[in-house]
Amino acid sequence: MINADFMADFYFIRHGESESNVQPGLAAGVNFDAPLTDRGHKQAVALGERLKAEGRSFDRIYSSTMVRAVQTTQGMLQGMGIGSTAFEQSGDIIERQVPEWRGVPVEEAHTPNVKLLMAENGKWFKPGDGESHREVERRFSNWMEDELLFNNDFVSRPGRQRVAIVSHGLALQAIFHYIMGFNDSLIDRFPMNNTSISRFRFDQQGWWPVSINDASHTEALGDILREGTRGAPM
Repeated sequence: MINADFMADFYFIRHGESESNVQPGLAAGVNFDAPLTDRGHKQAVALGERLKAEGRSFDRIYSSTMVRAVQTTQGMLQGMGIGSTAFEQSGDIIERQVPEWRGVPVEEAHTPNVKLLMAENGKWFKPGDGESHREVERRFSNWMEDELLFNNDFVSRPGRQRVAIVSHGLALQAIFHYIMGFNDSLIDRFPMNNTSISRFRFDQQGWWPVSINDASHTEALGDILREGTRGAPM
């Protein structure tokens, strides 16, 4: 049971720029477990420096098991000045997987028939041997409920908890749909910049959105931030 004085601040963070992100025009990156680029490492450290400057600290830190998310978490902790801090990794919060589309140009993967199926089926569209948005949402939300939301050791405590979850663009779009319940057509219309922070508060009354896709800490690196545009997070 959720304690009457319990409150959790969730910081959902997208990984830094990966080698797949700099391969334009592909439906999915050639290397599904691509590491960060040099810029990606700098973005991760800048993220941590921002959090430190704001006086943020975390009671729990989670990362996807994919190398770009792990490296982002390590860089964030370095920037916060707590580089030796341990964090948990989970395979349930990895990016959407579509093996058949890896290294395939978008125009070849998104045929007219595929586009029609995507429009008709929405979050239930299952590309070839890959996952639908619904499947990603289900594994991510099931993990979050088991690990946190329905975990009495977590929610029965009074006071505020801060949780950082470092994941991926499409996976985060899916979990935001779970949290906010917006129309399916909006799932991929939430821009997800590299190392962006999306904050939500959770308490006895449920979820409260605070901010979405805040990557202002990367502007000093020369990043051009997407605002309200559709991207292809990987």
